Amino acid sequence: MKGKTFGARVVELALTIPCGRVTTYGDLARAAGGTPMTAQSVSGILWRAEENGVKGIPWHRIVYSDGRAWFDETHREARLELYKKEKIKIDENGKVVDFDEIRF
Repeated sequence: MKGKTFGARVVELALTIPCGRVTTYGDLARAAGGTPMTAQSVSGILWRAEENGVKGIPWHRIVYSDGRAWFDETHREARLELYKKEKIKIDENGKVVDFDEIRF
């Protein structure tokens, strides 16, 4: 990944998160060579990449550092369906069950 921008590395890494696993915004930032503060830019980087034609970003596999999944009313049902399909369990508080075991 040498010679690539931080953003390009984030996108490349996000696309490698395996089915049935999750990672955090911070994990992606660190793996791409960033700092804890750069984790705040990960969703923006991925959103811009998607807007520019990158397909297949597994948004549902990227969660907060405490294992909470991101939900809004527009995407809730679709995300829950993806989690179910990949056998990722979400508890009643919106957290990934067995987070530490399936964290990538």
